[in-house]
Amino acid sequence: MKKKLSVAGINALTGEEFVRIIGPLFEHSPWIAENTWRRRPFAGLDALHRDLCATVREAGEEKQLALIRAHPDLVGRAALAGTLTPSSTAEQASAGLNKLTSREILAFEVSNQLYRDKFGFPFVICARLNKKEVILEGFRKRLKHSREEEIKSALEEIFKIARLRLQDIVEAT
Repeated sequence: MKKKLSVAGINALTGEEFVRIIGPLFEHSPWIAENTWRRRPFAGLDALHRDLCATVREAGEEKQLALIRAHPDLVGRAALAGTLTPSSTAEQASAGLNKLTSREILAFEVSNQLYRDKFGFPFVICARLNKKEVILEGFRKRLKHSREEEIKSALEEIFKIARLRLQDIVEAT
């Protein structure tokens, strides 16, 4: 396991280094790290996470939707083709999504399509905190939401994902 960075070490990073290290916390969205770096110094891990989330909340709906759309479908083409980011691959595996029956894969494919058709973006859930059965139930529950509720739900799940990824690389303070 790689040595974790201290918050002091994070605060000392150049903007470019910060984006390289913190940028991947949010799927294919380095703009979040770019905009958050200016908020230094961070008092601790919680403050850093809070500031990253604030950057997303303040970004406006267009950028928020781009962030949501940057996430892969669960058990989608990228997962089946092995082209997910290393973090997404590990997170989906932790939920058991890499060991599905053909029937379960079909259930995810149908759920992904229903969700995308209704909301126009992929279903996002923190896979590390869930298992396949709970995730499939999550599709059923969240398909009943309004688009506004689902944008909020997706962002909250993204914040959970980012928090866990942050804890993987930065020491708790």
